[in-house]
Amino acid sequence: MDLNTPVTFPCGKTMKNRFMLAPLTNTQSHEDGSLSDIELNWLAKRAEGQFGLVMTCATSVQLVGKCWQGQLGIYDDVHLAGHQRLTQKIREYGSLSVTQLHHGGDRSSEEVTGEKPVGPSDNEEKNVRGLSLAEVEQLREDFIAAAVRAKAAGYDGVEVHGAHGYLLTQFISQEINHRTDKYGGSLENRSRLVFEIVEGIRKACGESFLLGVRLSPERFGMNIHEIKTISQQLIDSGLIDFLDLSLWDVFKPSGVDEQSLMTFFMKELDTKQVKVTVAGKITGSAIVQKVMETGIDFVTIGKSAILHHDFPTQVMNDADFQTTQIPVTADYLREQAVGEPLIEYLRSTRPGFVAD
Repeated sequence: MDLNTPVTFPCGKTMKNRFMLAPLTNTQSHEDGSLSDIELNWLAKRAEGQFGLVMTCATSVQLVGKCWQGQLGIYDDVHLAGHQRLTQKIREYGSLSVTQLHHGGDRSSEEVTGEKPVGPSDNEEKNVRGLSLAEVEQLREDFIAAAVRAKAAGYDGVEVHGAHGYLLTQFISQEINHRTDKYGGSLENRSRLVFEIVEGIRKACGESFLLGVRLSPERFGMNIHEIKTISQQLIDSGLIDFLDLSLWDVFKPSGVDEQSLMTFFMKELDTKQVKVTVAGKITGSAIVQKVMETGIDFVTIGKSAILHHDFPTQVMNDADFQTTQIPVTADYLREQAVGEPLIEYLRSTRPGFVAD
């Protein structure tokens, strides 16, 4: 498949090629949640490297939802100026700009926020306080307000983060969510908050605003069949433009049968007009092509985008391109516009990534 062909979403927005930058934690924002020049450069360099859609890191919709130092925020108008600079820069390279809306829930850091983490239910072992019904409703409104703020900042759209064990995942999880009100119990109730957020964003931001949802089918009490059901319901709702499936490894067996996770979803879902992307160990041209052959609309690139700011260009120009092997030197990463905070984050969280 020609990877340099455009993708037009149901909302009417067009992505120039088949490559999206994954929402990568980079810890490069200022401590008040505003964008730094380092983070601006990091993301702009990926737009320059021809990612058709450049997504920010997980961006906090509430202060209490922050998970790490240097996390980008969109919960206050003070953050707007930085986001406006970023969207203008990304647009200069002809790429779409999307910010990912996030709340850490019980994975939030009290050291960072100064508040006890919150979740769907009390959990004394994790020192987590369950949200009241009024607080859940406020959370929904804060997700929607963050999307409105993103639109005002010039973003083409937003992605709602419902993956990786963060707050929306915690609501979906039978293991974590023990509520007895309309947000707990049945799958309909446990996924209610996701749907209310999506509905609210579409209503507040309009039909031409790009709207995606990220889901992951494993870990944190996720059930692959429940995630398939939620995915289909999101598609059937007509409210979303793309579904972002974060699989950690696109070729990992589904556990249902001999199919991979990626193939399971592509065979089980009636995607209609909604575009589907996957992330998980996509490390070169051959893998990109193999992924696209399953019917995926575009690929989402994480680790390979850290190692190569121009991964799309490399893949489109060389059918044999393969991502550089780790470890790599700090100087190599600096050449890829990786800032010092992200280099240190990689050192501490991904052993063997940065050479000593």
